Amino acid sequence: MMLQQHLLFVLYSFCGIVIKEAATKNKVKGSQAQFPITQNVTVVEGSTANMTCRVDYNDNTSLQWSNPAQQTLFFGDKKALRDNRIELVRASWKELTISISDVALSDEGQYTCSLFTMPVKTSKAFLTVLGVPAKPEITGLSRPAQEGEDVTLTCTTSGSKPAADIRWFRNDKEVQGQKEVNATGRSFTVRSSVHLKVDRKDDGAAYTCVVEHVTLGSLPHQVTEVLEVHYPPQVKIVHSVIVPQEGQYFKLECMSKGNPLPEPVMWTKDGGELPDIERMIVEGRDLIITTLNKTDNGTYRCEASNHLGTNRDEFVLYVYDPNALTQHGPDHALIGGVVAVVVFITLCFIIVLGRYLARHKGTYLTNEAKGAEDAPDADTAIINAEGNHAHAEEKKEYFI
Repeated sequence: MMLQQHLLFVLYSFCGIVIKEAATKNKVKGSQAQFPITQNVTVVEGSTANMTCRVDYNDNTSLQWSNPAQQTLFFGDKKALRDNRIELVRASWKELTISISDVALSDEGQYTCSLFTMPVKTSKAFLTVLGVPAKPEITGLSRPAQEGEDVTLTCTTSGSKPAADIRWFRNDKEVQGQKEVNATGRSFTVRSSVHLKVDRKDDGAAYTCVVEHVTLGSLPHQVTEVLEVHYPPQVKIVHSVIVPQEGQYFKLECMSKGNPLPEPVMWTKDGGELPDIERMIVEGRDLIITTLNKTDNGTYRCEASNHLGTNRDEFVLYVYDPNALTQHGPDHALIGGVVAVVVFITLCFIIVLGRYLARHKGTYLTNEAKGAEDAPDADTAIINAEGNHAHAEEKKEYFI
């Protein structure tokens, strides 16, 4: 009997332990399943943000969304804040999803989803709003620039978040700019400047400001400013015929560059007006002489002006006689050159020959005197002298 009571006690104790552990596990499982789950959201300014809160298990407990100011937006399917931009997307015991349309930078912040258990459980979700940069504007060119002037081009864009990036291009080549970023409320104003000392090569150059930002993707904002640079004229005269001849048609072209373009140009001859307006015709920038003659010889000047200065170029015209050019006489320059070479060679030969004869003549006289001293008598000396003389004559005739 005592044994049976002891066994029943052990059995009841064991069952109690099992039931208690099962209840504890169910309580922990239910507590974990009822914890709300949220995710951070990033949207572009002006678009729509969906905020979702979920639970895996809910025993008829309400969910609630609150904004960064801790104002209740929705409690279950009941709207609490009067804001037409905020709408209910889905409401159930396991999910509460709301939408915020036309999102502004001021909507950014930490939102809270609450599950009203005992105690209340919460989950945070951060809403990030990206600010779209405004279309850029280039300033610094209120009038045409003059050659040699210092010019600063500034590109400005506002409203970006995070701060936008600005790049500069001169025609198709990138140039470096100086960037400046200023915070204006929740967004940023970005400026970038390029400094240049303009010259005539910059006239017509296109400076482009490109604004790049994460909200723009592969379609950045850009704006282009084309420089207009004023500079004084440059003048050059080009002639149509290399060797002007009497009776020919002849044209002088005045090639002038400048901004503003110098118009018209002025033609003069020898410092005065053109003497024969019937044969000398000015057409635009060209001076045309219909029929050349010797009286057209002289200095012709083209002069061009604009409000920045005056420039000129001159051409000296000499009209040739076509008959003289067609007579093919001997080339006197060539003949003169050949004669000079022959004379030079002859002089060199004479100098060398003279030195050679002078050297051998001295040797001959020395030998002749020595032979006279060694002669035994006058007759022998005479014979030797005559022999030497004859030998010298033979040498002389050979060299001559």
